[in-house]
Amino acid sequence: MDKLKAGFVGVGWMGQTLLKRLAERQDVEVLAVFEPNAQQGREVLAQLGLPADLLVGDLAKLTGNPAVDAIWVVSPNGFHGAQAIQALRAGKHVFCEKPAATEFPDYLEQIALEKANPRLITMVDYILYFDTMETLLRRMTAEGQFGKITQIQVNYRHPINIAGSKAWKLDRRIMGDAIGMGVVHGLSAMVYIMAAQAKPVEVYATNMPAQARSFEAEPIWNILLRFDNGATGFCFGNIDSGNGYDAAHNLYGTEGAFMFDSFADRPAKVRYWSKRSTNGQWVWPLDAQRCAEAGLAPLAWPAEATTPDSGDVMQHQTASAVDHFVQCVRKDVKSPLSFVNSAPIAEIGWAAQMSAALHRPVALPLDEAQARAFFAGQGRREK
Repeated sequence: MDKLKAGFVGVGWMGQTLLKRLAERQDVEVLAVFEPNAQQGREVLAQLGLPADLLVGDLAKLTGNPAVDAIWVVSPNGFHGAQAIQALRAGKHVFCEKPAATEFPDYLEQIALEKANPRLITMVDYILYFDTMETLLRRMTAEGQFGKITQIQVNYRHPINIAGSKAWKLDRRIMGDAIGMGVVHGLSAMVYIMAAQAKPVEVYATNMPAQARSFEAEPIWNILLRFDNGATGFCFGNIDSGNGYDAAHNLYGTEGAFMFDSFADRPAKVRYWSKRSTNGQWVWPLDAQRCAEAGLAPLAWPAEATTPDSGDVMQHQTASAVDHFVQCVRKDVKSPLSFVNSAPIAEIGWAAQMSAALHRPVALPLDEAQARAFFAGQGRREK
């Protein structure tokens, strides 16, 4: 394949960064950018040194262009479902920001379209998948360094910016539920860490209306997962108020444990112990000197290792996410983050919404008929 020909949708906060990552690559050519706010679109293209004539005012200019190989959907959440579906129907590979959809029928159609068109490569951008700490935790858990995981907690508490023109994020129709707005990051991290040992089989959730700001969707969530090996997972989610990112991780197993404090400074931010690799001693892997003094120098993490608690999108692993998708397209391999492969993450979000409304646990995988009936009824109530 020569250069991958890309179409791009949405140049907001995350869109600007992902478009920058594409513009930096020598193996990708951006053919068109769809951004309804023409002034913002022109400004972003100028900042990135891209031609102004890339800007189009109609998504069909991307989906209907036979030269476009893949489309990046980085619009506000409420548009993801329909835009990704339009791209898939047009035979385009699709990179979609999370959540994949804010309407249950759209989610089901995305799954069906990918299954019906196996040559198409898709990816939902669960960006924490590419974080250094998350990558290391997945590997350590798969290797059994903590033994059998019995309890895991991954929080996601982040004060979403609604200042000035960003007040549209308060609108449920545009942003969907708070799980999709950000809490899903914590859930995705938890499920991928546990993947080598267990899968979630039940969700119990409670939520609370906005207490500090005017979110139309309930912004405060408590989500409990039961895994098929008996382990329990928990996520505190809150986009209503807070002081910076809280993505704290606590993981307990039969032969070790891991702790991550979002609000602690390096090098004390991360610590773990393992019968297998640390002889039961606590290790601070971001402190190379302390590891050396304990005779465990090889366990020190690279100085540039990232942790998932930065509110600065430029510090996120956006380059790795883009590269992953591009390589999947080039090699014709399915991503673990495809619509189909990441469906268990999305299903937790749908199940949590059902559980909070029904005041009972909801089994996974979802009963599709029950979920369809629930969300159809919810739509009628909201109207």
